Amino acid sequence: MIPELWICIFSAIFFYVYGAKLPEPEVKIEVLYKPFLCHRKTKYGDILLVHYDGFLESNGTMFHSSRHHGDKNPVWFTLGIREVIKGWDKGLQNMCAGEKRKLTIPPVLAYGKEGKGKIPPESTLVFDIEVIEIRNGPRSHESFQEMDLNDDWKLSRAEVKEYLRKEFLKHGYAANDTHHEVMVEDIFKKEDEDNDGFISSREFTYQHDEL
Repeated sequence: MIPELWICIFSAIFFYVYGAKLPEPEVKIEVLYKPFLCHRKTKYGDILLVHYDGFLESNGTMFHSSRHHGDKNPVWFTLGIREVIKGWDKGLQNMCAGEKRKLTIPPVLAYGKEGKGKIPPESTLVFDIEVIEIRNGPRSHESFQEMDLNDDWKLSRAEVKEYLRKEFLKHGYAANDTHHEVMVEDIFKKEDEDNDGFISSREFTYQHDEL
């Protein structure tokens, strides 16, 4: 029996007998450029603006580029909440604005057995990615402090509602009390884990497994 088959059989037996979770493949990270000055580094919950070029590792074909396809603008997304493939969430942590990386992402952290569009099933992907801007996301401590008007380290419904009102006005939308109240109730239903009527700093910033 060939060694590779023995490895597969042993892994399957170990998983079945001991209920072990096999280690997840890693993203290969190559730093292409890093600025001398770095005022902050990316973390889960941050909103990132990036440019990227995506290639199939198998033949080097470019399947998409923010610089050359579509409107040719960089893209915004929130790091760590599955807005993008898991390989990006893993590979774009601890980056500086202006930094460039090459990520080699295995299929299980990309589009897996299904593939997507021009990406065949079980494809390893290579991305050249530049982080252009980093902003505080909704899960950051900075955002929590901005919302916590009385500095008691917990958010009331009134504080969350006031924050939503300001955000709507900031982006040119009229405040809508009824709509905001519905949004507040939905937020508290999801975030107020101990049902005490407040969202604590831990409840606000804690990264759930599903994120």
